[in-house]
This record gives sequence, C-alpha cells and structure tokens, in this order.
Amino acid sequence: MASPTHSSPSDSGRPPLRVAFLLSRYPAISHTFFLKEVLGLRDRGMAIEVASINPPDRAHSDLPEAEAREAAATYYVKPGGWLGPLLEVIGIALGHPFVALRGLRAALSFGAFDLKARAYALFYLAEALLVGRWMRRRSLEHLHVHFGGSVANVGLLAAAAWQFPWSITLHGPDEFFDQQEFYLARKIQSAAFVICISDFCRSQVLRIVPQLPDSRIEVVRLGVDCVALHPSKRPPNSSATVRLVCTGRMVAAKGHRILLDAIAQASRPLAEIGFELSCDLVGDGPERSSLESLCRQLGIAAQVRFLGAQPHHTTLDRVAEADIFVLASFAEGLPVALMEAMALGVPCISTTIAAIPELILDGVNGRLVRPANPADLSAALQELARDPHLRRRLGQAARATVEQYYDLSANLDRLTATWRRKLDSHAAK
Repeated sequence: MASPTHSSPSDSGRPPLRVAFLLSRYPAISHTFFLKEVLGLRDRGMAIEVASINPPDRAHSDLPEAEAREAAATYYVKPGGWLGPLLEVIGIALGHPFVALRGLRAALSFGAFDLKARAYALFYLAEALLVGRWMRRRSLEHLHVHFGGSVANVGLLAAAAWQFPWSITLHGPDEFFDQQEFYLARKIQSAAFVICISDFCRSQVLRIVPQLPDSRIEVVRLGVDCVALHPSKRPPNSSATVRLVCTGRMVAAKGHRILLDAIAQASRPLAEIGFELSCDLVGDGPERSSLESLCRQLGIAAQVRFLGAQPHHTTLDRVAEADIFVLASFAEGLPVALMEAMALGVPCISTTIAAIPELILDGVNGRLVRPANPADLSAALQELARDPHLRRRLGQAARATVEQYYDLSANLDRLTATWRRKLDSHAAK
C-alpha cells in the first residue's frame, strides 16, 4: 500500500521548518521511534538535522539501509577519541568568548557543592559548545531534545551558551524519579515548550512545575505503523503449548524476574489440564546471567529461550508468532513495544504503572496486573493460556485501540501541527 501523502513546503507556501534534533544515540535499536519521527516529520515538510552524542549502537555494515543513510548524515559529537573534540572546544572558546562564558556560568550552576556533578557539567558544556557551533554552521535555529537526562543537560547548556530556543520531549519515568538530580524543573522552565508522550507524563511535568502555562505543554502520543503491522490471519492457537514473548533490555526495571516467577507458578496448574507455557525473551543486558540462573532454580529452563538482542524486524516476527505478549515492567514511559504487539493483534499482559493504563484497559483490550506481583501475573497467564477465544477477542480490541489512538501517521500529523504552531508562536514573540 502506498504511504499517505502529506503537505509539502510548496503546498503550504511556507519554507521548511529548520530544527536540530539532539539525541543520545542515533540510530539505536532500542529507540526506533526516533528514526520514524525524524523521517515522518521530514516527509511532512520539516527540515530536520540530527546530532547524536554517541555513535550508532551497531557497526555501519550492520545497519539497515534507512539507518545507514541517517548515520551518514548525522553529526556525531563524540565520534571516537578526545583530542580532536578538545581542540575544537578550545577553538570555539577563543573564537566566541562570550558564548563560552555564558555556557560556563550555566554549567557552574549544576551540582551546587557536588564537585563530581560540576566536573560532569564541564563535559556537558564541551559537548554543548560543539552542538551549538554545528547548528550555527548548518543555519539551524531551534534545538529539540528527547528525554530529560544527560542529553538534555547538553541541550540546556547549548541553548544558554549560544542563545537559541530549545524544546524537549519527555517520556519518563527515570527523570521523574529524581527531579533534583536531573535538574528537571530548570529544563522545563527554560524550554520554549515541552512535549509529553502521555497524560501521565503531563501530570508529572505539572507536579514539578505547577505554574507552567498550558501554552507551553502539549501531549502528543507516540505511534506505530498500522499499515506495516497487521494481525496474523492464522486461527487462534488451540495447541497444548502457549507461546509467550517478552522484549526489552534485561535490567531490573523490566520485571523479568517477576515474569519468570509467574511462569513457574502458572506451569504446574496448567500442566495438570494439559497446557504448557514456552517463553522467548528478546533483549540483552546486565541481568541476563542471573535470569538464566533463576530459570534453572525455578525448573523452567527448558521452557524459556534467551534470544539476545535482535534486529527490529526480527523482533516483530517473534512477537507476531506469539500467543501472548508480556511486559512485567516496574518503570516505563509509554512502551512502543506494547503498541507494536497490540497492532499485531497479540493479546498483552502488562502492569498498572505510569501511562500503561492509558493504552491497555484491563479486560477490554488486554490484561493489567499489579507490578511486582507474580501471583497476579500467574493468574492472568493461566486465564489467557486456557482460553484461545479470549486471546483473540483481546487481540482484536487491542488492534482497534492502536488504530484509533496510536497510529503513527495520524500522530505524526498531530506532531507536525504542534511544531508549526509552537514555532510560529515563538517566532511571533
């Protein structure tokens, strides 16, 4: 199916909006929504160039074609080695002393009496000077950052030093856990506008900066490609083996230990009525070896496969083949992985945290359980494992939810309209 056409700059009579995106790592296998957002906004008439603090997470030869093209056009602040960037920073400070002094004043306000935090701030400043010079050379007049962590420190300092407007998309949850450590109030107050990916995210922004005007905060949800992702036409699986899939980095916050405990709890009663659970874990991380040990301790090693990090298309293939998608997280923003599984018509079980209840309504288009509660998760697994028709009903409702509220094309249209409105308003001041 041909992709939808969108208005181009010539259609609207206005020049392209020239914006710099500053990302922590681009392209990145765990943040494919960055790529989709950048390409989608360009398709809708925005001129976006990308700076990335870190190089791609894979060798250039391992990147898909679209990501390889992006990598070739991206400005990498730390391409490898430190001597070249250091000399460049010295040159910027000598050539633009007032820029460097403004940045230094802003950087020294980080950390108060914490010398380590102040030292890190100087590294952020060096990166900020490089980003600002790149923007000047490329005639980019507005900086946008995704996430409120260290990459936003660089964005804040770049805007302060070079005196251009900046904005931020907040996802959560990490930056909301310790707003002091992340200087989040300061970032929100200094940004020309803040984009939140969920109502939960918006609530946290207003908790931190209660007086923030409505004109400076917008909720624009992420989305997935409902044309590329479509449910399988195979009939509901009525075999004895029920296939689970979980995707995500193997870190404590993803709740893998709770999932494995729940599988162990569910396996015995299901076996008594002739069912067996199998589970594919897609992803890698520091918890992997301890999770493998836990599987052996729980006696479920034969049921669980650790597949490691996979290319995005391979991950989607695994999800599409699943009977149930499970995400037992303790901390999330609004997971794209859940949206993708729902778009594929796969029934999902997740937790009642952050913005997930905005996506999944328990018993309507999926199942929600209390976080860190293996007994709850075990009960939900047993319920769905025993009833293929319930799985089919929840999967169909999940697909309808994504089509209505989380379609990528529609949400990129909303995001483009938001950008035009915000930048036009800022330019008029």
